[in-house]
Amino acid sequence: MRSTTEPTAARVLPPGITLESVKALPPSTDRVLTTEALVFVAGLERAFGARRRELLSLREGLQLRLDSGVRPDFLAQTADVRAGDWRVAPIPAPLLRREVEITGPVDRKMVINALNSDADLFMADFEDSNSPTFENCVEGQANLADAVRRTIELNDEARGKHYQLNDDPAVLLVRPRGWHLEEAHLLIDGQPCSAALFDFGLYLFHNAKELLARGAGPYFYLPKLESHLEARLWNDVFVAASKTLGLELGTIKATVLIETITAAFEMDEILFELKDHMAGLNCGRWDYIFSFIKRFSNDPAFVMPDRGSVGMDRRFLKSYSELLIRTCHRRGAFAMGGMAAQIPIKNDANANEAAMAKVHADKRREAASGHDGTWVAHPGLVAIARAEFGKVMQGDNQLHVAREDVAVTAADLLAVPAGEITEAGLRQNLEVGVRYLAAWLCGSGCVPIHNLMEDAATAEISRVQVWQWIRHGAEMSDGRNVDVDLALAVLDEELAKLRTELGDTAFTENRFELAADLFRDMLRASVCPEFLTLAAYEHLDG
Repeated sequence: MRSTTEPTAARVLPPGITLESVKALPPSTDRVLTTEALVFVAGLERAFGARRRELLSLREGLQLRLDSGVRPDFLAQTADVRAGDWRVAPIPAPLLRREVEITGPVDRKMVINALNSDADLFMADFEDSNSPTFENCVEGQANLADAVRRTIELNDEARGKHYQLNDDPAVLLVRPRGWHLEEAHLLIDGQPCSAALFDFGLYLFHNAKELLARGAGPYFYLPKLESHLEARLWNDVFVAASKTLGLELGTIKATVLIETITAAFEMDEILFELKDHMAGLNCGRWDYIFSFIKRFSNDPAFVMPDRGSVGMDRRFLKSYSELLIRTCHRRGAFAMGGMAAQIPIKNDANANEAAMAKVHADKRREAASGHDGTWVAHPGLVAIARAEFGKVMQGDNQLHVAREDVAVTAADLLAVPAGEITEAGLRQNLEVGVRYLAAWLCGSGCVPIHNLMEDAATAEISRVQVWQWIRHGAEMSDGRNVDVDLALAVLDEELAKLRTELGDTAFTENRFELAADLFRDMLRASVCPEFLTLAAYEHLDG
């Protein structure tokens, strides 16, 4: 985090709470970081912060075991949970139809457009599609508070446009940041606050009762869980927060993204731990691929081909998707499909037709498999997703599709896809990864690149795959082996193209060189870094 010698704030904060390295307080600070809200967040951090850090240390131990050759499997100690006859608590009416969900960051224009998009639900994202500057996070909370109260609006004087909510906006869900991230600007008793508790706590404190008064509720997406123990922590947070705010147990509802390979082996257990607060599971497939590569990055048997060739028809992804549907529907929870990252291509009709055909095929597959709904990244895809699900949906959802034909083994979930590693794939990883990271460092976490809407999973897949190829000297289709020198040479060539395309001034101002330096450090590392965003966070401007 860039440090500053300027005073952070002329405010009296509650005991033990300090603001650190804030260049200038965001405009909505007084609305969002009220004394009462800070006390609430601090209470959550003090109650659960140490336990969160203990669970993160378990991830480190898991990686050591995987590096030694141990492979994940369905847990023997929780066999009774998988065999048991139980179901999650009833799901409230606003969440019963989830045919199409749109996702995006929490900036004001995005919030308005997504809520007006004709999607059933909008997941406002503090995580992968949000660059977590302090201003983005605080202003995002203010934007959501206004959205809940339906007072949100925006005047774009440059374009002569006025944005406001329509009469029937989508249902709002919120994705806080993952357990591994910290909000370094807010210290509780001298330690950075959990970013997850910061995002969750502020949204819940300011909006829970208003949402309930309007016939909705506080609904969340939970990212990057590695185990049912991490789900148990969230459940305990929900219970404690509900008691503090006087909410009935089960008012908070959560959908968990199954986007790590270890969580795929614990779907029943995750549903069970959160059963009073559970709304469903989601196939977070891009981060799932990232997790698959990262967790087995030291094993040459798990070297993956070009990521562009790894689709949902591959055995390990098809198995995970179908297991999720069977598991959820057995327990009365929703099984959500994955993201369509394509965006409409306005200036090339043929390219647009091809891109939209991919979206049709993807959503057709999900609907036919039994998913209850799906994700899109752009309002222009809502109608496509709805059309494909509308062909098979017999009601608000597909909970009746039991998928008892599905029998997934550990070998299915760990099946490494075959395919080529190409120079084009190497270049794509380096160019797209650096493009995304540079935008993230400049405060934008949702970035259109080559007609795809990319988030942090893009940079993570890109860099961890190249690291894996270097680590094992992977052979490309032209016979060359990937090593550090080759990867860095290709990176330099891609940077030169970007400089020519953008010009020296824009190249420098948009922090491409810093993004490239971070990539170089990651590729040279002797141990595969856990998350690129952890290192990059130190360089965010504010």
